[in-house]
Amino acid sequence: MTQRRTIAIVGYGTAGQALAVLLSRDHHDVHVFERVAEPGPVGAGFLLQPSGLEVLWQMGLLPQVLAHGAPVRRLYGDTPCGRTVMEMGYASLDPRLHGVGMQRGALFALLADAWTHPQNLQAGTGIVDVDADQGRVRDARGHWHGPYDLVIAADGSASALRTHVQGTRLDREYPWGALWCLLPGGDWAHPDELRQRYVAARKMIGLLPVGTRPGNDLPQLSFFWSLPRDQFAQWERDGLQRWLDEIATLWPQAHARLGGIGDGAQLARAGYRDAVMTRWSRGRLVLAGDAAHAMSPQLGQGANMALRDALALRDALRVHSDRDAALQAYAAQRRAHVAIYHFWSRWLTPLFQSERDMAARARDLLLKPLGDLPGGRGHMLRVLSGTQRGWLGKLGLSPGFIEAMATHTQARTPG
Repeated sequence: MTQRRTIAIVGYGTAGQALAVLLSRDHHDVHVFERVAEPGPVGAGFLLQPSGLEVLWQMGLLPQVLAHGAPVRRLYGDTPCGRTVMEMGYASLDPRLHGVGMQRGALFALLADAWTHPQNLQAGTGIVDVDADQGRVRDARGHWHGPYDLVIAADGSASALRTHVQGTRLDREYPWGALWCLLPGGDWAHPDELRQRYVAARKMIGLLPVGTRPGNDLPQLSFFWSLPRDQFAQWERDGLQRWLDEIATLWPQAHARLGGIGDGAQLARAGYRDAVMTRWSRGRLVLAGDAAHAMSPQLGQGANMALRDALALRDALRVHSDRDAALQAYAAQRRAHVAIYHFWSRWLTPLFQSERDMAARARDLLLKPLGDLPGGRGHMLRVLSGTQRGWLGKLGLSPGFIEAMATHTQARTPG
């Protein structure tokens, strides 16, 4: 029987929401602190991989996710001249599996509806300090809350609490960020593919089908434009039309989707961090989600890793009555999975977001041939799907989850 604990969660993003749902279902007394006065999704859309979808299946949310999300069966990237750089299909991994493009707003709503104690959310309360020994947290107004048996810092890549674990090996901003927005899906010609276009490593455009969200049945695309963070202001000064003309030259089909963009303010700005921790907990404080392992979005694993963290921490608290043993087991399990993604995201990001033209030329020549090799393709597909564990291991997926995905696919297949 799970020992009942009082738990504070700092942050109400994907990690914080999933933790609130899972830990409340295990009858822990969960309280969530969120600095934003009116919590909501941050970002346009993302690709849920089998690794994250399995967690949502265990939470009983897979049917709703599949109903709103868009099945993504292929990842394809090319250059403006038509050279294929990347081509990966989930069928080569397992014909029963695929990714799901989803609006952040849709997942936020589904997780919020699944939490049975929304009255325990303290919005507009930014936590700036934590007493890891006593399990207390201090908000920006100077008020202390607690004590709690456990404090979970799930406050994102720019975590204010990460340093309190005293195990930071690396914590830095990436020089490149992105502009993003949602666009009407309409008659987009690639409804089950993530499509990207590259100009060396200096420019990258992405379009991902992300389905619908509760209250809005209009299918959407998530649009992405890579840009150095220090060029955001220059992009605004150059004016929207110059940028639209550039996209028309690089990718006319993508430009056709941007007809409703008439103001630069319609595109949000995003930045990213790289954070590596030698330890994930100290005393009563533990890290989860991007607070524990922020990385480049190049592999698109952020939401999936957050969901896996939430499940692993719940399971560790179920198995170990001793808090320290539970936190050590949680960190050991998750670090064994996350490490390979930190490695590849750090090495792949310069191939797609940098000014290293020679590296980009090598990418254009070698990435697809390497992916066509039997061993290389398997490894790449496992990395992309979130199911690689270490260099040689695999993240085992539940047969029940795979059967649920297969049943859904069969139900949607005509005839």
